[in-house]
Amino acid sequence: MTRRLIQLFAGLSLYGASMALMLRATLGLDPWDVFHQGLAAHVGLSFGMLVNATGAVVLLLWIPLRQRPGIGTIANVLTIGTTVDLTMLVLPAVDGLAIRAVMLILGVVLNGIAGALYIGAGLGPGPRDGLMTGLVRRTGWRIAWVRTGIELTVLAIGWLMGGTVGLGTVLYAFAIGPLVQVFLPLFTIPDRVPEPVAVNP
Repeated sequence: MTRRLIQLFAGLSLYGASMALMLRATLGLDPWDVFHQGLAAHVGLSFGMLVNATGAVVLLLWIPLRQRPGIGTIANVLTIGTTVDLTMLVLPAVDGLAIRAVMLILGVVLNGIAGALYIGAGLGPGPRDGLMTGLVRRTGWRIAWVRTGIELTVLAIGWLMGGTVGLGTVLYAFAIGPLVQVFLPLFTIPDRVPEPVAVNP
């Protein structure tokens, strides 16, 4: 459990830092962050606090889906947005397309590693992932359809509110799945298998 908790919070913190890198790159965000950024333009809260608040609201949607949160779910709501805001305080805005492109690529790669870390800890999905899996279980729809539907919806709403859609949005969409697939086996903590008991003949 100690290793799981350390890996969980390391992953969540890195996830928030990777989001800050993509924000500073200003080349486009993943669908949920387009939504968070668009909402931030109309609400008097920081980007990170809106990430946390949105996670809490999405968590309420688990109730009719009969989803049960884990330690990782609650930690997700409290940690990622807070880390985004803290990272933004020390990460300066940059000029120059080359530097911003490097920040974007680094942010996407670190996001994939971070996702593998906290998923691999096995302490519960994030609120948004849990919403997806809960809808799949309750409706019987294919996971690809549900995930695409949710992300297109929040992307469209965020864009209409002023969120940044661009190259980063496309890069994230194509890269994040393969990145998590590569790194997840490295960070998945297996459940302990009981030692076989020797039986004397």
